[in-house]
Amino acid sequence: MPTRHHSLLIGHGALIFILGLVAGVPFLWALEAVAAGGGAVEAESLRAWRMAHLEGTLNGMMMIAVAAAAKQLTLSEGRSSMITWGLVATGWGNILASFVSGITAGRGLAFTGFDWNTLTFSLFSIAIVGVVLAFIVLALAAFTQSEN
Repeated sequence: MPTRHHSLLIGHGALIFILGLVAGVPFLWALEAVAAGGGAVEAESLRAWRMAHLEGTLNGMMMIAVAAAAKQLTLSEGRSSMITWGLVATGWGNILASFVSGITAGRGLAFTGFDWNTLTFSLFSIAIVGVVLAFIVLALAAFTQSEN
């Protein structure tokens, strides 16, 4: 993997990880609200901020782990770009969608018109396409190299 792509994955992964940590603050507030006898709104907020906290930390770690693993492979510029930009889209799509979900209590499970829920759905959709593309290319590169 070229150094530029390696560095981009680590840098973006670290920023997304930090945002996942930041999402832990409203997650804690939501935990306190539910513990104090909050209702359905607080429970939905708890779900959304738990997800945002996990999305950021797990996506950030995944990006850094792939950067470390891909450095061991001989990748063409094209394959390296697909892995890098697929995971950058995944990380940012997931963390941004999770923050929008936490702020608006939307789930982002379907296209519902011109609203926050559709924005969440669209960001999650971009993330899904990015991660599937990146990991197919990563697997192909790894198995192709293992045959040599």
